[in-house]
This record gives sequence, structure tokens and C-alpha cells, in this order.
Amino acid sequence: MLGFALALAVWPAHSQAASLEFAPCARSTAFSCASLSVPLDRTGSVAGTITLSAERRLAAVTPGRDAVVALAGGPGQAVLPLADFIAQAIAPALGTRDLLLFDQRGTGASDPLSCRALAGGAGASSSKDPGELVSRCARELGPARGAFTTRESVADIEALRQAAGYEKLVLYGTSYGTKVALEYAERYPQHTEALVLDSTETPEGPEAFRLSTFKAMTPALRELCSHGACAGVSSNPVGDVARLVARLAQAPLKGSVYDARGRSDKLSVTRDDLYGLLLAGDLDPALRAEVPAAVHAALAHDAGPLLRLQALGGVHAGKEESGDVAITLFLATSCEETPFPWGRTATAGTRAVEAEAALNALPSADFYPFDPEAGLLDQTIPLCVSWPDAAPAPAPSGALPNVPTLILSGGQDLRTPTANATSVAARIPDAQILVVPYTGHSVLGSDLTGCTKSTLQAFFAGVPVTPCPASANHFPPVPLAPRSAGEVPTAAGLPGLPGRTLTASLKTVGDLERTVVVLGIGFGAIPVGARFGGLRGGDAKVTKTGVVLDRYSYVAGVRLSGVIPIGLLLKAKGPSGDLIVSGAGAASGHVRLSTGHRVSGVLGGRGFAARITARTARSAPGAALAAEWPAPATLPPPSALARLP
Repeated sequence: MLGFALALAVWPAHSQAASLEFAPCARSTAFSCASLSVPLDRTGSVAGTITLSAERRLAAVTPGRDAVVALAGGPGQAVLPLADFIAQAIAPALGTRDLLLFDQRGTGASDPLSCRALAGGAGASSSKDPGELVSRCARELGPARGAFTTRESVADIEALRQAAGYEKLVLYGTSYGTKVALEYAERYPQHTEALVLDSTETPEGPEAFRLSTFKAMTPALRELCSHGACAGVSSNPVGDVARLVARLAQAPLKGSVYDARGRSDKLSVTRDDLYGLLLAGDLDPALRAEVPAAVHAALAHDAGPLLRLQALGGVHAGKEESGDVAITLFLATSCEETPFPWGRTATAGTRAVEAEAALNALPSADFYPFDPEAGLLDQTIPLCVSWPDAAPAPAPSGALPNVPTLILSGGQDLRTPTANATSVAARIPDAQILVVPYTGHSVLGSDLTGCTKSTLQAFFAGVPVTPCPASANHFPPVPLAPRSAGEVPTAAGLPGLPGRTLTASLKTVGDLERTVVVLGIGFGAIPVGARFGGLRGGDAKVTKTGVVLDRYSYVAGVRLSGVIPIGLLLKAKGPSGDLIVSGAGAASGHVRLSTGHRVSGVLGGRGFAARITARTARSAPGAALAAEWPAPATLPPPSALARLP
């Protein structure tokens, strides 16, 4: 997605002079709504207009003549459904500034772009070939497909600024939105007050083979496992990924996984799937914490943990999110702007040959811990190879103005790595960077330390940015999953099989808690209605009052049935959870979990009562009620501003 160094197109100023007429919004009394008609194609090659839907929240104190504009990711995301989140996230900038939001052209309520070929409904192509579907979509859109570019979106922002009567704008962009913000600042420096760039893309956009993503994997995995966090899991998590990639290049990892009804299903994980899981960790720190142990287990011929992570991704996808990317708009912008290694007028077959030749010319080390073939895993190359370009080739980006700029980067971000942030900062002399450890994509939406919030306040108060203070990882890597009760230690004061069964039961509840958090982050709250299988069997269902377990198993041979109240998962006061313990490898009986980290019950005819302490948790990692992860209801969901399709 290349940027543009073009001056403002010759388009008479009076043609943009329409005034925005704001009226009360049905959605919220805090915002007022308006719409603005802009040309579809400002070169005049394609006739028509687009209606931009906008919302405004007036400044909390005496307003000035400036506004904050938020720009979403994708490309292809709507902003307006995220208005309340944005108002909270960028609050330090809103004292004397209005908040002006709009869905970028082709997204949300701004004449959303779509084609029947990708819609799956009437008129859709029956072909299962993605290339054929993309080609059909492009033909359906016609020449208008070249009008949904960053350049046009930047001109839309300027039209909105003029129509709303603002002198300058603070541009807050996330992911792809940072590219739009940078191009606006380049073309309209006189109207740019400041930039807040969260998870920064470069002005040129992502390189076609995503080399920066592969290069970021090693430092991200090392940070995740720093300070001995992966002790007992892996001494070389990066090497583990490389070894598994080599195996997957030969054949997929196959095995059984338990579905939402506790039934065994066959599933496989490919190299593409592993790449996708690593990127999914950008947006779900709980899922990210599962990866080192799952990869190491797969190398030890225990495919279960990795297969279940893949299956949980399907549960995630079952929740429709307001910030989902519009795939047609994503294709139109990405295919027209990404600097692909092929001629723009070449046929699909020629493009494929040219892309492979360019890939073969790159050193293998550039893709470690993956291999060069992984350079084709990103969806833009296989999709856009069949997309006939309609817009002119983007011009090279020019100099960026030295406006006040705050760049936020997550140490675990693979989509827009910190290397992007440093590259952009080098082009804006006085730019300030904040790198937040243990944090992925969309820093403002996922930083749990409070560092980003205080830094944003300092930036708008004119105070220099300082590094985040040292903090612990809120989502440390999970331990290796035991295969049987024989691999777990006995609980203190309860020797033999009953003691191992108690430890296995607590580990099982710990696994359940972590799984609910993984899903809760994707759902944005306690994932009521979600149903999923256990690692070694059975299933669990999340209800409004608790999690119902039906022979749920994390350790082979040990099964739990019963209900764990939501209060226990939230680490709050409330009723106890009573569980029946069964299984061929267990001392049968029952376990009661109570607030205050207390556990009691009878196993194998032996009664017990204890309190799980930090010492207990250290000796039996993963034990329930001592979990280090925050409860799902206390977590801010990763901002949909950052999601990619």
C-alpha cells in the first residue's frame, strides 16, 4: 500500500465548501450526525459521488477551531461503531477539541463497497477458486474499483475539515489508519496539528512479502519468554517454531480435537495455520501465551494443544464483531496500492511467475523462523494476483512534516512491527516513540499497564515521553500440558493417586479459566453462549451464571463434570463450584472450589481441605484459583480499529 507525494489535485476549493449540518444521532446523545457528498473519482475519469457518514462530539470545555479525527485499520473497517471506544482512548486530546469521526469511503455507512462474487448470495460465483472470485469481483466493480485508494480517503478528510470549518486536525490512526494519517500530514501539513500513530504502517505500506513481520517473530518470542517465563516449556521457543515449520513443510500436523459437543474430530494444522496463529496472538494475548507450549508439545508428538488452539479460532470467528473488515474494500485498496513484484498490466499467470522469481531472489534468513515459501502466506499476493489494476501506480512518498508526533508500538506486534515505528520516526525529526512490552497490535486497545494512557496525557500536555516502567507480563506463557495424571505431582498432604488427581483437577480448572479468557478477549466480554471441547475430551459451555462442564478433560484419564460459577472465574465472591471427578486415571470423588482460593472434597475415599497459595501454584503451575491472568470481564477487548481480515 504505497503512499502518495502528490499535491492537492486541481479541484476548485468552492466545490468542497458545503457545510456539514449536524443533527442528533439516534445511536447516542453524546454525538451528532451528518453526511457529506464527495466525488467518487476526483480525476473525473469515473462519474458519481459517495456519501460520507460522519459523527461529532463537541469538546468538553470551550471548543477551539481544531478537531481529532480517528482512522481505522484494515483497510476496510468502519469507525462509527467504535465511537465510544475512540472517545475514551483519545480522551487526553479532547479537552478543547471536537471529536470528528467518519466511516471512510466504501466502509460502514459510507456507501459500503461490495460485489456479488464475494457475497455468497444470489449472483455469486459458484467457483471455489479465490483467484477467479477476485477477478470476477473486479470486473463487477468496473473502473470504480480504482477510486477506493488512500489518496481519495485523504481528500475526503480534507473535504470534511473544510465543510466542518476546522482549522487543524489531530489525526489518530491505528494500523492502516496510520498510513492515511501520514499521507494527510504529507499533503496538508498546514492543517495538521499533531499525529498519534498506533501500530504504525510506513507511508509506503506493507512490503508484499511481509519481511518485517517475519523479522519481528524472533524478538517477539524472546520477549514473551524473557526472565525465564518459558522455563519448563522450552529453552529455545524460536528454534521450536523453526523446527515445526520444517516439519509442516513436509506434511500437515494431523490429529484429533474435541468439538463443542465433546466429540472427537479429525483436524490438521498447516504451515499457513501456524503463521495465522502467531498473527492472531497480536490481538489476543491469552492465545499468544498458549503458543510456545503448544508448539513444543507438537514437536514431542503431542498435537492436541496446537490442534485445539486452531479449533478455538473457529469459536472466535463465531462472534460477529462491529469492526470486521469489509473484504471488498480491503481488496480494492490493497490490490491497487501494495507494491507487488509484478507489472501492473501483466496477466495473472505472468504475475505469479514474477512474484515467485522475486521471492527466490531473497535470502532464506529473511523469513526465519519460517522459510521463503512462507512469503506467499500473506493473503494479498494470492488474492491480488488476479486483480486487474484500475488506478495509476502510486507515486513515491515525499517528505513528512515535522509536526508533533507520538508513535505507539507493541513489543509483541507482528503485523506492524516496531521496525515500522522507528522507520517513520526517522522521517519526522521530533517524533516520540513509546514501545510497550508484552503488548501486541493496537496498543491503546490492549495495553493493560496504564503506560500508554499516561504517555498520551503527557504528550498532549507538552511533556516529553519517557519509557514505560518495568512491569510483569499479564499473560505469561502457559505450562506444558501433561498427558496423564502420572505426569503431575501429588498435592501437599494428599499422597498417591488422590493427590495426583487433585493436582490434575486443579490444572484442568486452570486450563478452563485460560480458555474462557482466550475466548472472552475475542468476544469482548464473558463469552456467554460459547461452547468448546476439552484438550483430552468432554466439553464446556459458558452461560450467564457459570461454566457447565461435561466430562471436561485437560489431563488424560481425569474428567470433571459440574458447574463453576462466573464469580469464581472473575475471582470475586460468590457461590462455590462443585465438580464430580471421574475417569480411568483418576481417584473418583468430588471437588469443591470456593472463593479465597479454597478447595475441599473427597477423592478416592480421602477427604481434604486446603487453600491454594502462591507456593502451591509454583509447585504445580497452572493450578486453578491462582491463575496469573486477569479475568476476562476485566479486560479491554483488542480494538476492532486494528483488526485485519
